[in-house]
Amino acid sequence: MQCPKCGHPDSKVLETRIGKDNKSLRRRRECSKCEYRFTTVEEILREELMVVKRDGTRQEFDRQKILNGLRKATVKRPIPVETINQLVSDVVDAIQRKFDAEVPGSAIGEEVMSRLKEVDHIAYVRFACVYRDFDDIDDLTQAIKELKRKK
Repeated sequence: MQCPKCGHPDSKVLETRIGKDNKSLRRRRECSKCEYRFTTVEEILREELMVVKRDGTRQEFDRQKILNGLRKATVKRPIPVETINQLVSDVVDAIQRKFDAEVPGSAIGEEVMSRLKEVDHIAYVRFACVYRDFDDIDDLTQAIKELKRKK
């Protein structure tokens, strides 16, 4: 595993733990060159899962895209990295249980939003603004009102 600090290709595993979801391995590693310590997560990926986009195009499912969207939505919010990572794992697990070969992009967005709503309302609204592509301020106001009602 390549060191994220110095780029050296060799590291040693110091500790291995089973993730909270029992579906991943967390490994604590140390670079053999600069001795920087870092954590990696190992999960089973289903490479054959394809995402059907709104325009009908298909692309390979990419867990990183979910993580990137959540990072943007949660920037400057008091949400621990572990919570975000767990949310991504939960979404991926749910998608893999519900769909065999193809998953609509909308299903991924809905899974993220349903979980994000429970974690942080501001991050939820940020994500919803991009995902739902609100046409005007009235649509956004309506989404916030619904959020307040359910609170």
